[in-house]
Amino acid sequence: MSERGRRVARPPALLVLADGTAFEGEAVGALATGVSSIATGEIVFNTALSGYEEIITDPSYAGQVIAFTYPHIGNYGVTSADEEARRPRCRAIVARDLAARPSSWRATGDIEGFLSGHGIGGLTGVDTRRLTRHVREAGAMSCALGTAPEAELLEAARLEPGTVGMDLVREVTTSRAYEVAGGPLRVVAYDYGMKATILRQLSSFSTIEVVPATTPAADVLARRPDGVFLSNGPGDPAALGHLVGEIAEMLGNVPVFGICLGHQLLAAALGGATYKLPFGHHGANHPVRRIATGAVEITSQNHGYAVADGTVAGADVTHVNLNDGVVEGIACRDVPAFSVQYHPEAAPGPHDARYLFAEFHRLMEAHR
Repeated sequence: MSERGRRVARPPALLVLADGTAFEGEAVGALATGVSSIATGEIVFNTALSGYEEIITDPSYAGQVIAFTYPHIGNYGVTSADEEARRPRCRAIVARDLAARPSSWRATGDIEGFLSGHGIGGLTGVDTRRLTRHVREAGAMSCALGTAPEAELLEAARLEPGTVGMDLVREVTTSRAYEVAGGPLRVVAYDYGMKATILRQLSSFSTIEVVPATTPAADVLARRPDGVFLSNGPGDPAALGHLVGEIAEMLGNVPVFGICLGHQLLAAALGGATYKLPFGHHGANHPVRRIATGAVEITSQNHGYAVADGTVAGADVTHVNLNDGVVEGIACRDVPAFSVQYHPEAAPGPHDARYLFAEFHRLMEAHR
């Protein structure tokens, strides 16, 4: 792709969807350096205007290829301060124009070098408007991208299993417990794909012990925490029944707060059902109504599955997505537990919903 006064040579490449639709572009990152010639995953699009580094490093994107609808990606470079995890978990990225020369006093590197350094590839020069419209109409699906021939990419796309029925949490959860120092309360946080910004919010009022996703409920309760947090994460919640049982054991014994995948798993522990959305919610501008007040929050979201309305016994729906009516929050009637589908910590995105961390704080104080 060209920049003003500069041409960056990149090898031609293709993005091929499982339905045979192909998009031309140029390889970047690991796909351009010869580390690999093909990357596969489930293609999804993100509508945020900024925050590409936070998006790329969000562990909830494990198993997925991120297509950015905003045309210019990489303008302000990268910095470790914006990373949500130690390394990206997405399979690849797709952009209209990947900046070759960033401009920001905060930048310590450029986006393409960041991708290459982590072995992540991508495509630039892609008609992302056409791609987004296609995914909106046909739904999220498996894809393959790279410098390999089109027929080989199509075969790889059709062999890619996607996220349905996949336990991707095991790929991103911590292998051992660790502590994040903070306030006087004590929280045990299940790591299903934890974002760093969530830990920063929780640490403002609590010291957090982050534990692996498969930690038994008995071990958590033995720590006598003031609260338990269920993090965001990737994949199909219906494939995580072994985690749901542990959550069910804790309900009524300790206050519980869940976000994103944590919301879906809490709902499942209460008997709720989940389903796959046609193309998911991925962006920083989704309107959500808070039913108690009628207020509309502009929210950051990243999920491909949702809780089926009317299936969660013993809980009230607290938040609803105004775009499509998806359940965005629940609160239990008889036990101290609540959750939201969206990301109150944002990063990237608005801060309209950060009051939910204060609600968790109050809930824990009330049940000490």
